Amino acid sequence: MTEHEPRPTADRDQAHRETREDQRQHAVQEDGAQVSTGIDSAGVPDAAIPELVIISGMSGAGRSTAAKCLEDLGWFVVDNLPPALIPTMVELGARSQGNVARIAVVVDVRGRRFFDNLRESLADLEAKHVTRRIVFLESSDDALVRRFESVRRPHPLQGDGRIVDGIAAERELLRELRGDADLVIDTSSLNVHELRAKMDAQFAGEEEPELRATVMSFGFKYGLPVDADLVADMRFLPNPHWVPELRPFTGLNEEVAAYVFNQPGAKEFLDRYAELLRLIAAGYRREGKRYVTVAIGCTGGKHRSVAMSEKLAARLAAEGVETVVVHRDMGRE
Repeated sequence: MTEHEPRPTADRDQAHRETREDQRQHAVQEDGAQVSTGIDSAGVPDAAIPELVIISGMSGAGRSTAAKCLEDLGWFVVDNLPPALIPTMVELGARSQGNVARIAVVVDVRGRRFFDNLRESLADLEAKHVTRRIVFLESSDDALVRRFESVRRPHPLQGDGRIVDGIAAERELLRELRGDADLVIDTSSLNVHELRAKMDAQFAGEEEPELRATVMSFGFKYGLPVDADLVADMRFLPNPHWVPELRPFTGLNEEVAAYVFNQPGAKEFLDRYAELLRLIAAGYRREGKRYVTVAIGCTGGKHRSVAMSEKLAARLAAEGVETVVVHRDMGRE
């Protein structure tokens, strides 16, 4: 999932030509000054305004793979578009008579000085009531360094320094955008196919659900998931690892699951945590948040966290939340 320098494409050249033409057509003379109208929704029905996804994140974290996945799903994808042109791109889609219903734009620090216009463009889209989602691709420093070294390419922000210097500078530039993201995907331990599967799980459906949840089991000894919104610790329950007949199995095994939920506090935790998530989910819906990642951890991510994640995901699915279960560290030992 290594990022490459952007290559001009016919689609992007065409988009730029249409953008320039549209700007010329919508420029007006006012008191001797030339003014560009930006998004002009007059006469454009709300249903015609395309769905917009902004893909961003760390260089080397898999932005190109995420963009190609959306392109395969039928999205109109524009790579490395200057943020100031995003509102114009949305207007062009709105005027396409339904031919461009879903637009994905890759925005990152390769735009250099243009990246500073992103927050202004997002505010403009919000003022025009354009629904947009931000997908942020994250990865650990170690993983990013390995990826850049494997392709023998410099980080776009490292200058005369080291790769780690460029990564640190990029994290600082993207800090606020990461906080605003609707969906954060940590690709540190993902291959290309696993990232595509995550994107498919979120965007392949024809109808957009109210809320989508990823319930992820993990092992604390392998580190916290950086893309988790909520983290729960199952280490308060006895570890099946110390039961010889259960040690070889995982939390997907009926005997292991029965052992876990026969322990004091296990069923009570499931009931109360599901109730808490019900409360949080209602708040997320009110705030327009569409994705949540719930991480359930134990020591190795093999027994307790796996069993609890399966039960919790079933509860959420029964309540109408579209749920995906991921066992991050199962089989890793």
